[in-house]
Amino acid sequence: MSWLAAAVLALAAALAGFWLASKLDRSAPELASGTWLPQGRTLSDFHLTDDAGKPFAFSELQGHPTLVFFGFTHCPDVCPATLLKLAQVKKTSALPALQVVLVTVDPQRDTPELLSNYVHAFDASFIGLTGDPATIKKMAAEFGVAVERVDLPGGDYTMDHSAVVFLLDEHAHEVALFTPPFDARVMSQDLRTAAPHLISKS
Repeated sequence: MSWLAAAVLALAAALAGFWLASKLDRSAPELASGTWLPQGRTLSDFHLTDDAGKPFAFSELQGHPTLVFFGFTHCPDVCPATLLKLAQVKKTSALPALQVVLVTVDPQRDTPELLSNYVHAFDASFIGLTGDPATIKKMAAEFGVAVERVDLPGGDYTMDHSAVVFLLDEHAHEVALFTPPFDARVMSQDLRTAAPHLISKS
């Protein structure tokens, strides 16, 4: 079994555990298309570069609920399809402060300029993040995202990666995750359901 397959199985097992724990927690919001974590996860403050070429600390996501997706600009299908869904979700979720962030898993090719042109084609407010490959690898591992480079004939390559969308609350804690197939309408409803858990009332 390859490490990528093992990582996918581990993610599936974790999701099953999270789902069971959320069912036992009556205060957790019921999500139709995602899994609410029994306890929000505090993430490391990774230092990256945004699509404007400026330094970006991951802690800067505090103050807004955020959807985070790991992908890359040369992705032929899954990434553009997912970002299109997330653009629809942002427009229909009734959460004006909602942010959508793409973290590249291909920092060697995805420059800030390329990321800017790519993510803003879906929504002008989307944020693209790149950075040092070692930092990206460590960040993906912390989120539980499996990433593997696949060499192609002719010297080109592509990137295999987990297609998971992570939901962060306004404190930049990971509180839920969504797995394919993504349905923009159902995800939007889930975000409206989860809104009281994402944004402080004060």
